[in-house]
Amino acid sequence: MNTHATSHAASGVARPVISATGLFTPPESISNEELVESFNAFVERHNAAHADAIAAGEMEPLQPSSVGFIEKASGIKARHVMNKAPLIDPAIMEPRHEPRGNDELSLMAEIGVAAARDALERAGRDARDVDAVLCAASNMQRPYPAMAIEIQQALGIDGFGFDMNVACSSATFGIQTAADYVRAGNARSVLVVSPEITSGHLNWRDRDSHFIFGDVATAVLVEDTQMAPAEHWDILGTRLKTVFSNNIRNNFGFLNRADPDSIGSDDKLFVQEGRKVFKEVVPMVAEMIVDEAQRLSVDPTGLRRLWLHQANAGMNRLIAQRVLGHEANDDESPTVLDTYGNTSSAGSIIAFHLNNEDLAAGDTGLICSFGAGYSAGTVFVRKVA
Repeated sequence: MNTHATSHAASGVARPVISATGLFTPPESISNEELVESFNAFVERHNAAHADAIAAGEMEPLQPSSVGFIEKASGIKARHVMNKAPLIDPAIMEPRHEPRGNDELSLMAEIGVAAARDALERAGRDARDVDAVLCAASNMQRPYPAMAIEIQQALGIDGFGFDMNVACSSATFGIQTAADYVRAGNARSVLVVSPEITSGHLNWRDRDSHFIFGDVATAVLVEDTQMAPAEHWDILGTRLKTVFSNNIRNNFGFLNRADPDSIGSDDKLFVQEGRKVFKEVVPMVAEMIVDEAQRLSVDPTGLRRLWLHQANAGMNRLIAQRVLGHEANDDESPTVLDTYGNTSSAGSIIAFHLNNEDLAAGDTGLICSFGAGYSAGTVFVRKVA
């Protein structure tokens, strides 16, 4: 299915804009060199422990990794994480966090609140002016209560909130949802918060994927233009698209928790068919962008900047080329993938947050996400003031 909406609605309907964005970056980071050293130590230990089975041909030895392999496959050089030590300990290699009581602010809400406060401060907005909180992320810390309601309570917002998950496209789906609330008059100010602790659903023992994800939190403040600060971004139009695919999947959940000692437990964590994803998603997203630009009477080759989902440098390069008609430079399509890794739904928002202040009034750009589902979302924006 696909759905689209535009802010150029009938006269008298509220017009949504992006007033500000916020970012929380964990202080700890893992370099590729550290990750490879950890992974290769694990491989050596594993192969030594199963030497007899390997020699007998009953088991294939694990293969070591390298910095060159990771950077060629993804373009990633480092990733921020909430708790570094256990992830790079060859004897653990999985996230470990101190448990918190039910009366304490949860970890996911904590980083979401930090990003939200950053956005509110940048917009000069008091939390009491906000009507709704959408927690749009790829994995929630728990089934309920909703993370959004906890974030709402911590910020002191008198309104409503709910969680939504469309994997790596959650933030752009959240922006369209927030914009629709503004257009409908159900809210004047909506926070779309994307706390992504992606390290929690990554298999750190898998050579083909252990380097992909990083932790972060972003927030986008979507408001009626009549209450927005002088400098903001008009939302020219949005479009969403989903096509079911199993090529990116995560089965981990409270109904099917992974048992590290059971056969096949690895499929309960993040898995993907990378080559299939590349082949199928690139043309789908590029065509979607061009079609939506034409519907909005926007020349795609004239877009000042593309803030694309930060999953794979090669995918972004090819999508940008198909949209702009030439290979994009770093100014036209900035990357944060090298230092943040893939941060799921937060990736395109980080790129926008860190790379928009130099644009001039009237410049038009695109925030675009894509990922598991398949799912894809586009948000065309134009800078005001």
